[in-house]
This record gives sequence, structure tokens and C-alpha cells, in this order.
Amino acid sequence: MADTVPLTVVDGDDEATIEVERGANLRGVLLERGYPVYGTVSKHANCGGRGLCATCTVEVDPAPEPTHWHDAAAVRFGYPRLSCCLTVTEPLTVRLLDKYVWGQLLPSRSWD
Repeated sequence: MADTVPLTVVDGDDEATIEVERGANLRGVLLERGYPVYGTVSKHANCGGRGLCATCTVEVDPAPEPTHWHDAAAVRFGYPRLSCCLTVTEPLTVRLLDKYVWGQLLPSRSWD
């Protein structure tokens, strides 16, 4: 078994495949490589990867079996998975999601 596995990261229209260490935490890998897993506020105020704040969500394919209660709920109800609760053990495709904080105005929005 190889020590690394391919991880394809889809960020909007951009797609890149990187090699990551087998068994690495997905959130950690994405942050180390400069990929945005948080929104504008949550990149400063998050739980640090403990599966509590639910702000590091991503879509994954194939979706691994959940190992965390929040991830199990995500699978059951069909919402994104927490990158902090996913371990990269096999080839995986990750789609990064646009993050918005409730009540946040988007930069393109005006009060006209």
C-alpha cells in the first residue's frame, strides 16, 4: 500500500490533484495547502478542528463512512461533511463550498 493517496480538490472552476499522506486529516491537508475551508469570519473563529463548530464543511466523493456524530447526521440528512472529521485513506475528490455567515452582506451587494 502506498504512503500517499491522490486528493482532487475542486474550488469553483479550478481543479487540482495533490498527493497527501495516507491517514492525514482532510482539514489539516487543505489548510496546509492554502485551500479555504472557512468563511470570512469562521477562519478566525472556529473550533480548531474538533468537530464542534460545523464551519469546515466540504462535499466529498466517494463519501467515507462517518466516524463522528455530526458527520453521521450529515450523511443521514444529506448536508456537507466536516473536513476536520475526515481522514484521507483512499483517493478522494473534495469540493470546497462557498461559506457565508448568517446575516453577512456579500461584497457585491448594495443598499440601493
